[in-house]
Amino acid sequence: MPMYKNGEVDPALQALEDRQDEVLRRLQELKATVDGLAKTVTTPDADLDASTLSSAPAQPAFRGTAHLDSLLGKDLGALRDVVINANPAHPPLSLLVLHGLLCQRYQVLSSVHVHSSVSAVPPPLLSCLGPRHRDSYARQRFQLGFTLIWKDVAKLQMKFNTQSMCPIEGEANVARFLFRLLGAAPQDPVAATQMDGWIDMAVFQLAEGGSKERAAVLRSLNSALGRSPWLVGQELSLADIVCACCVLRAGPAASAPANVQHWLKSCQNLGHFDCVYPLLQ
Repeated sequence: MPMYKNGEVDPALQALEDRQDEVLRRLQELKATVDGLAKTVTTPDADLDASTLSSAPAQPAFRGTAHLDSLLGKDLGALRDVVINANPAHPPLSLLVLHGLLCQRYQVLSSVHVHSSVSAVPPPLLSCLGPRHRDSYARQRFQLGFTLIWKDVAKLQMKFNTQSMCPIEGEANVARFLFRLLGAAPQDPVAATQMDGWIDMAVFQLAEGGSKERAAVLRSLNSALGRSPWLVGQELSLADIVCACCVLRAGPAASAPANVQHWLKSCQNLGHFDCVYPLLQ
């Protein structure tokens, strides 16, 4: 408490108190940064090439943290990190779309790294999460970390809690996890089942199946999109994101049926897929 001299605050004591507050503030920031770095060091993929660092563009201030805390639990002092290992031969297009949506919802510290098991990565993959954030040095200013590591792995893996969490494997499963962070997962069991059905069909038949299976999925998509502009409900869902990415990866959109082409154009017009098209060239 500042002392008074002739009814006024002593300037010298006030200056001392201000300096003390500034020191305490800096110590708190340093503690948060050290906690975040400690979390990164315990990641099994710590042998990273830091020269490939990139991150998402600055976003407007987030409107609240209640939803993220309710999903992941409060993690005071340390940044909550999503760490994804992906093979550069098979870029996870749907996860890049979801990353962009997360950046609209939260303050996300994004970074791309190259693991020592990979000799070279095309430049578009190094910048797929956007430019380096101007505040990336201050981890405590962010709510969520999104780290993408290009690594020679047979199947995409994600870890959130590097200490106690088993990896989530497969692009579709990781996409489901990230979509829930947006708070947009359907609460209706029927809609949720329909969404999962489209995702499984896209992954197991469209992306991994033969030509007959791919043709069958495209016919199913065309039929469904003839009745509704989106696959589940009246707006874009995870089913649209995963299916659209699988269709785009399978070949030129011009070869798809008419309703599917119109749907892909609607997806493109939303702007969420802008990060995908440079990787298809």
